[in-house]
Amino acid sequence: MALNKELLQILACPKCKSELVLTPAEDGLICHPCKAVYPVKDEIPIMLIEEAVPLAEWEQGVRERGRPANKAEHIHGAPPGT
Repeated sequence: MALNKELLQILACPKCKSELVLTPAEDGLICHPCKAVYPVKDEIPIMLIEEAVPLAEWEQGVRERGRPANKAEHIHGAPPGT
């Protein structure tokens, strides 16, 4: 099941109150003015400012703040550079 489209219509960026756009993979909500992405986990948007991922990092594969973009590191929990 995808993110509820009616919910998407009423959500706004918690920082600037701008419209949010669903990512093509439906795994995040983009705020273009803030250049930030709010992750969607288990169909629940994480609308905390401190959990937003900078758009440039999101485009490089980072899906959580403080997490590496490398999927192997993310899956195995290895710190970056090990």
